Amino acid sequence: MKDKILVVDDEKEIADLVAFYLESEAFEVVTCYQAKEALEQVKNTQFDLAILDIMLPEINGFEICKIIRESYHYPVIMLTAKDEEIDKIRGLMLGADDYMTKPFRPLELVARVKAQLRRYKRYNQSQLTEGQDASLLVHGGLVINVKTHECQLDEKPLVLTPTEFSILKILCERKGEVVSSEDLFHGVWKDEYYSKSNNTITVHIRHLREKMKDSVEHPKYIKTVWGVGYKIEN
Repeated sequence: MKDKILVVDDEKEIADLVAFYLESEAFEVVTCYQAKEALEQVKNTQFDLAILDIMLPEINGFEICKIIRESYHYPVIMLTAKDEEIDKIRGLMLGADDYMTKPFRPLELVARVKAQLRRYKRYNQSQLTEGQDASLLVHGGLVINVKTHECQLDEKPLVLTPTEFSILKILCERKGEVVSSEDLFHGVWKDEYYSKSNNTITVHIRHLREKMKDSVEHPKYIKTVWGVGYKIEN
């Protein structure tokens, strides 16, 4: 079965170009030029990934991303004509997994789509060779079940996006070690487009802390080692 991708952009030429490149890679694409049409598709169609333009009339891409995240965990890539840091941060805080600034190279977008889908499938698959005990990562009140991809904090479900789950899993697996942002980035995305100015990990860590109600100054779980990376203490 083909992976189904939602493409939302009010610039028809861009939406159709993205759809053309994705379809040439054997993806099934649903293209929407209006936000309301896109929301109907989100409600009635099971997607594997969404590509959302931010600057849409009536309802912007941020709002669509927020609505998707209320019910679904599939990856979301934001497209923005702005190269402003605040737009990127806002998108990531709302649960987007990646972003690209227009103009962009279609082949790079396709590569990022494939990377997100690989990670999403790993997140959802539950066929592990280890036993149930080996699939549990426990730290204080935090319990991560690698096999079922479920997380609990103080015996209550902790709802995470695939990216957040992957980051927290890596930190717990390397408990006691300082893990750099670059190592986290490559551990999650397996890609080479990391740069030192990339703040993607920083934003996802911030979002994780908010969900876990973890303090930056006096962290119970995720500690920042300034200039080096992040760690979960033994």
